Amino acid sequence: MLKKTIKFKELGDDQGWLVSLEAERNIPFPVRRVYYIYGTRAGVRRGRHAHRKLRQVLVCITGTCTILLDDGRSREDVHLTGNTEGLILEPMIWHEMFDFSPGCVLMVLADDWYDEGDYIRDYQTFKDLCR
Repeated sequence: MLKKTIKFKELGDDQGWLVSLEAERNIPFPVRRVYYIYGTRAGVRRGRHAHRKLRQVLVCITGTCTILLDDGRSREDVHLTGNTEGLILEPMIWHEMFDFSPGCVLMVLADDWYDEGDYIRDYQTFKDLCR
């Protein structure tokens, strides 16, 4: 099973709700970068790459989407449907994001800054490295 998730604690009352994300507490690493994906049109697949070393946690802040996880041996689709669960994305996992609902915002917390050299953007190269 490739799916590793974190359930976030919700705090709230009749005034509203809050979810706190804390590096090295409920996020299993120091956070160096946060970005979010939004406005993705129907039928578009995002991602389509793996990282050599980067670790990430993906959270659907609003809406839903599906994440394909592939370790070179097996594949699994994970449906992110709520803002109280994070999907841990370890290094050397090919991932693709798709089936974004209208208005979906997918937030990503990463353990390092952007480094193009960490990306594996060709699937066959990824498969070769997994051997």
